[in-house]
Amino acid sequence: MAAAKKSAKKAGAKKAGAKKAGAAKKGGAKKAAPAKKAAAKKAAPAQKSAAPKKAAKKATAKRTPNAAFMKALTPSPQLAAVIGDKPVPRTEVVKKLWVYIKKNNLQDAKNRRMINADDKLKPVFGGKGQVSMFDMTKLVSQHLK
Repeated sequence: MAAAKKSAKKAGAKKAGAKKAGAAKKGGAKKAAPAKKAAAKKAAPAQKSAAPKKAAKKATAKRTPNAAFMKALTPSPQLAAVIGDKPVPRTEVVKKLWVYIKKNNLQDAKNRRMINADDKLKPVFGGKGQVSMFDMTKLVSQHLK
């Protein structure tokens, strides 16, 4: 009888252990599900932000230069003294002007947006001694035909 009680207790202990293990599995599954949802939520914004970047790269790759900027224009005699007298596109005129400005150290030391005119640039800048770099392109366009 004692042996029968011991085996019954062992069988009951095994069943109780199985119940506890099942409860642990169920509880573990509940805890794992929110972790998966949180991981999915974190992954979703990363995918959304990656998509616009790819679209932006495709948009910039398809750009072609505007034909109006590439048209060769003849500089006036005042501008020709600075960049040369050959017809060049508007984009090259600005590049050559910046080469001249940097070569002769004509940017203002305190405010780098301002260009100090020397004897060659004064007629191009309309007689002004100092011009903003943004106004410079507007003034130079008056010297192109």
